[in-house]
Amino acid sequence: MVGGPILSNVLRFTIPLILSAVLQLVFNMTGLVVVGRFESTDAVAAVGATTSLTNLIINLFLGFSVGTSILAAQHYGAGSHKDIKETVHTSVAMSVVLGALLAVFGVLTARALLVAMGTPEGAVLDGAALYMRVYFLGMPANMLFNFGASVLRAVGDTKRPLYYLLVAGVVNFLLNFVFIVALRMGVAGVAVATIIPQYISAALVVANLMRSHGSIRLRLEELRIDRGKALEIARIGLPACLQATVFSVTNVLVQMSVNSFGAIAVAGSAAASNIENFVYVSMNSVYSTALAFTGQNVGARRYERVGRVLYICLAASTIAGVTLGVLSVVFAVPLLSIFINPEGAPSVIAGVIAHGQLRLRVMCLPYFACGLMEVLVGVLRGMGDSLRPMIISVAGACVLRILWLYTVFAMFRTPEMLFASYPVSWLLTTVAHYVLYLHLRKSMLSGQKLPIGA
Repeated sequence: MVGGPILSNVLRFTIPLILSAVLQLVFNMTGLVVVGRFESTDAVAAVGATTSLTNLIINLFLGFSVGTSILAAQHYGAGSHKDIKETVHTSVAMSVVLGALLAVFGVLTARALLVAMGTPEGAVLDGAALYMRVYFLGMPANMLFNFGASVLRAVGDTKRPLYYLLVAGVVNFLLNFVFIVALRMGVAGVAVATIIPQYISAALVVANLMRSHGSIRLRLEELRIDRGKALEIARIGLPACLQATVFSVTNVLVQMSVNSFGAIAVAGSAAASNIENFVYVSMNSVYSTALAFTGQNVGARRYERVGRVLYICLAASTIAGVTLGVLSVVFAVPLLSIFINPEGAPSVIAGVIAHGQLRLRVMCLPYFACGLMEVLVGVLRGMGDSLRPMIISVAGACVLRILWLYTVFAMFRTPEMLFASYPVSWLLTTVAHYVLYLHLRKSMLSGQKLPIGA
């Protein structure tokens, strides 16, 4: 990362990340596909209605794994083995604690939170509450895998997390048919089939770290939360947590507006959201690459390489976003049909597809702008500045989106106007992040060194 050719190394690093993210989506989406084909539209809506809410709660803590990734990358680039070792053990211990807290919170508050969101009552609300309670029992594994994978990726290993997700994905695929088709467990089956593979992938990551050599090796007897390293992780990760949480809050508000259009709209939006996610994770993988490459080069004081990392990652993210966004719109009908029971009422099928197509047209074609925003945030965080990107993102992509809901959408209450808040906020926030990058770059190149863990 700090001495080789940037373009080829970025591609070698990013492709396994993209495949890993896609695999995670596939095994999360498989349940929705199977339940859509063998259960009712209400079951699809029940699973889809939980997405923004579960993301809100998870992102409140998962952002700390960004702190782990940046800190490990900077220390690795600087060759500070003691600091890497303390970062690894603190991160793993933190993930277990945070995962347990999430599990308890999710189980106890699921139904009340869904009611507050205006989730359609009856079968949709009952199914969503059941799904969410079971799903959150897998949070300890979810946190453990993401923190452990952050360590591996920070030191350049993106392949082994991919292999572990491949194993988990195959298990999830098989379990969905067992629990949903054979045992007819419905939405509960989707959740159970999701959390079992999460524990498998978490166990594989932990085993890998325990077998590793050098400073990233995990020794259970040394597992503890080092106060200094925890504060460094929090200093970097907390702004990422807050940003992700506020983003999720706005997504919850958007979901509440979607809920107001009825169960068919919720089902169509849920199906389209799953397709959108493939576009997003491909670009977000480039964000992770930008973060890791920038972090290591800052740690090694190779500041002159940061600009090249940024522009290569911006180009890669744009190509991925434009290509996948166009394909999502062109093949919208067959893709959306995957989530629908073909034996359902024709009017229901047509309504779900229509709502899904509308969301894809408005969201996916300009989705590349979201990728530009994400890459810039990754570079800024890798440079050590996590607070100001968070402030810009909250103001540009969140506050603006909320204002849009209560002004433009309030006047023109249509799904098109609801979803249009996203691309508008992406573009404006991207411009602000780039201005901040130019400021930081000038400071770097003038000799003002960025401290590790800044």
